Amino acid sequence: MNAPTLAVKDGFSGAPLSDAGEWDAYVAAHPDATPFHSRAWCEAITKATGHRCHLVTGRDPNGGLTGILPLHHIRSPLFGQALVSSGFAVGGGIIADGPAVAATLAEGAAAMAKSLGVPSVELRGGSLPEGEGWSCEEGVYAGFARNLAADDDAELLAIPRKQRAEVRKALESGLTVTTGHGAAERRDHYRIYATSVRNLGTPVFPKALFDAVLDAFCDAADILTVRHEGRPVASVLSLYWRGTVMPYWGGGTAEARGLRANELMYFALMRHARAKGCTRFDFGRSKLGTGPFAYKKNWGFEPQPLRYARWLAPGEAPRDTNPNSARYRLQVDLWKKLPLWAANRIGPLIARGLG
Repeated sequence: MNAPTLAVKDGFSGAPLSDAGEWDAYVAAHPDATPFHSRAWCEAITKATGHRCHLVTGRDPNGGLTGILPLHHIRSPLFGQALVSSGFAVGGGIIADGPAVAATLAEGAAAMAKSLGVPSVELRGGSLPEGEGWSCEEGVYAGFARNLAADDDAELLAIPRKQRAEVRKALESGLTVTTGHGAAERRDHYRIYATSVRNLGTPVFPKALFDAVLDAFCDAADILTVRHEGRPVASVLSLYWRGTVMPYWGGGTAEARGLRANELMYFALMRHARAKGCTRFDFGRSKLGTGPFAYKKNWGFEPQPLRYARWLAPGEAPRDTNPNSARYRLQVDLWKKLPLWAANRIGPLIARGLG
């Protein structure tokens, strides 16, 4: 077997790479690819945040792609710098034709970080490197995914009894559901999401980020919103990838819990996804020991440990972007008290640097 060539490193800022067709084809063919490896995602993140994307590639002797690693160069005066695969994603990392190519891509990522003066590389999934400077992080996040049932009745039976009762009450509550990706749905979703994360004490992402992802994914992304007497109370932006629905950015207002709007939202999304031909529901990742972790278990999803990889330059410490970190406790408490208009104005300036 011929050894893979040294990683080739390209970059773009808003404009597609010259080998865009190759990138699309490789992701479409690779069994482990996620939406966060796609050119659509990477270009959307760059367009919305300005963070440059570098594509590290492996090639065979004939020049054909044998692996890719998209890396967003995240810069923040508060959180520092990192090359992240992929920016604003829960997945990404190396996808390659074999271990030798994966090792080459890891070497290329570390070399790129050194050349750019960036102290760390963060890989959120994919093949995990074991070379010099690399370490593995586990025991922090878990993923939750399972197959969708054949219909609503079977879906209800797949939910544990206590949570099933809550869903049944939500279905009988008179709440209504809308779906789409037009201007009105986007406006309502952002208002709800911004309110939700403010109440949790974290800064909201720029609205341009959601718009860019929706525009890039077209029919492979949409918004589902639950309404009470016509008013939006819960909303989620989801991605659709290879028969899997991925509720990605969601939240609810203060009254959503009492109305059981979140219960209706996720059950309605399961129904909506089945109608779109999906067979699997990916509830996303959550930190161990948190409320979202327990909530997803209540729905009958079994946690699957997630392992991430990080490269650090000698003497450097990893970025700390965890809102549950003790160093941010005071800031989180203060953020919860901000007026929504102030949080929405300041938040995107901060959140853009989280990546």
